[in-house]
Amino acid sequence: QVQLVESGGGSVQAGGSLTLSCAASGYSFGSHCMAWFRWSPGKGREDVVTIDGSGATNYRDSVKERFAISVDNAKNTLYLRMNSLKPEDTAMYQCTTGSTLGGACQYHDWGQGTQVTVSS
Repeated sequence: QVQLVESGGGSVQAGGSLTLSCAASGYSFGSHCMAWFRWSPGKGREDVVTIDGSGATNYRDSVKERFAISVDNAKNTLYLRMNSLKPEDTAMYQCTTGSTLGGACQYHDWGQGTQVTVSS
């Protein structure tokens, strides 16, 4: 049974940094596609960054140059380093993993989420 558990969220002031972790059990990231999504009441769910099986990444424009995704396959852990945080980054962040079908990632496992709150 696949389980994804996020951690590392919290409350920070604007300009601060956080690193989110997503630990997988019962599953090996290997060459699977993965992503970080976030959800907030005003914007709904949006993708933050995706990474495909080859390691290619795609960041949402609003987080480029500030966020960085990384994977430690030995630890089966996905990370999201977030710098220069802004109030608009406030959201519930979730990690997800899936399989590539027809050139697109079909996400089939999700973590429970970790809350990030950025105050001005």
